[in-house]
Amino acid sequence: MTKILLQYLLPLLLPMVLYLLWAWLANRRQAAGEAPLRLQDGPWFWLILAGVVLAGAGLVLTAILGGWEPGGTYQAPRWEDGKIVPGRIE
Repeated sequence: MTKILLQYLLPLLLPMVLYLLWAWLANRRQAAGEAPLRLQDGPWFWLILAGVVLAGAGLVLTAILGGWEPGGTYQAPRWEDGKIVPGRIE
């Protein structure tokens, strides 16, 4: 679940959350004579594009930096001496 959150949801939603936070703070600090910031006028295309780029970069970095050497043999998780030994590549 953490992997899904960090690799897919967080990069996609982070630009939008930051924009909404900025808009909320801007509306709170606004002078009385100015019109409030409207969310409908926001840069939604660019926010979505930034989220897709961040998610893609996260996936590419995971593919480059993660994993094991090719050609190994997978050892499944097993019960050994009352403990669960996690799976691994040997």
